[in-house]
Amino acid sequence: MPWERLSTPKENMKKNLPKISLPKRKRKQPEVPTERITTDTLAEHRERVLAGGRRFKYPVQYARHKLVINAIIISLAALIVLVTLGWALLYPAQNTSDFIYRVARATSLPVAKVDGQTVLYSDYLMRYRSSIQYLSERDQINLSTEDGRQHAESVKRRELDGAIADAYAVKLAGEMNITVTDDELEQFLIEQRTSSDAEVSEATYNAVILDYYGWSPEEYRHAMKAKLLRQKVSYKLDTKATALVEAITTLKSGGQTDLSAIAAKLNGDTSDSIQYSAPIWVPKDNHDGGLATAAVALKKGAISGPVKTSKGAGYYFIKLVDSNAAQVQYELLYIPLTMFDASLAKVKENNGIKEYISIKLPEGQ
Repeated sequence: MPWERLSTPKENMKKNLPKISLPKRKRKQPEVPTERITTDTLAEHRERVLAGGRRFKYPVQYARHKLVINAIIISLAALIVLVTLGWALLYPAQNTSDFIYRVARATSLPVAKVDGQTVLYSDYLMRYRSSIQYLSERDQINLSTEDGRQHAESVKRRELDGAIADAYAVKLAGEMNITVTDDELEQFLIEQRTSSDAEVSEATYNAVILDYYGWSPEEYRHAMKAKLLRQKVSYKLDTKATALVEAITTLKSGGQTDLSAIAAKLNGDTSDSIQYSAPIWVPKDNHDGGLATAAVALKKGAISGPVKTSKGAGYYFIKLVDSNAAQVQYELLYIPLTMFDASLAKVKENNGIKEYISIKLPEGQ
C-alpha cells in the first residue's frame, strides 16, 4: 500500500543474507571431584593437587640453582684474582704500603722460615717501615735517588735478618720454656720512659715513638716484647758466657781486683771472649743501659757482680775508680753473648733458613 514504507536496497540485501549461527563459547567450569573426599582419601587428594602445582615450581628451582652456581663461580674467580694480586704485591713487587702492611697483619703471611719456625711478613714490614721512616724523616735520606734505593735495600736485608733472629728466638723459647710476662714488659717500658733526660708521660713518650719510628703503642709493645724474649733466650743459651762469669766471680772472691789481669788470664793466648775497658769519666745519669747507675752504687775500688744492662748484649763487671758530684769514673769487663748468633749461623749453613723474597744488596755489601 502506498502508505507503507518501502524498503531500501540495503535492507533488502540484509534480508536476503543467510543467517550464520556461531557456536557459543562455553565457560570452563572447575573440575569437581568425581569422588567424595573423606578422611581416608584426603592424603591422596592432597598429593594430586600438589602434583599439579609442581610443574610451576620446578622451573623456579632450576633458575635459582643456576643463579647460586654462577654466584659461586664469580666469587671464586674474584677471590683468585685478589689472592694473585696480593701475592704479586707482597712477594715479587715487595710493596710496603699501609694497605699491604694491614693485609700482612691480618693474614699472618710468612716472609721466611727459620728451622721450621715461620717468620711473619708483618713483623718484617713493621721493622722495615720503622727504619725507613727514621731514615727519611730524621736522617733526611732521599729514597727516590739511586743511592737512597740502595740504602733501602740494605735496610731490607738488616730488618729481615732481625725478623728471622726474633722468630728463631721464639722457637728456642718454646723449647726452653721461656716467656716474657706482662709485668716484665711493663717494667721495661717504664724504665725506657724514665731513662730520658726529663721524665715524660706515657702519652708524650708514645707520641715521640710514633714520630720517630712510626709505631703505635701496640706495635711498640710487640717490638719490645720480641726484644726481651730474644735477650732472655740469648742469656739462657750462652753457657760459654755463663762459665766465664763464674770464673771471674771466683777470681774476684779470691782477692783479684785487677780487671785487666783477669781478662788476660781468662782469655789466654787464643781467645778474646772477655773485653776490658780502661777507666772513663761519664755523667752519673749517663744513658748506658745502667752501667753508670751500677757504678754509683759501689764503694771506691769495689767490683760489682755480673750486671745485665737493658741492651741485653752480655754481662758486665764494673769497678768504681773515682767519682764526684756530677760524674763517675769506672772500668769494666764485658762478656758478650755469642752462642745465639753462632747457633743461628749454623742453621743458615745447614740451609735451615728459607726466604720468600729476594733482596739485592749493593755491590760490596
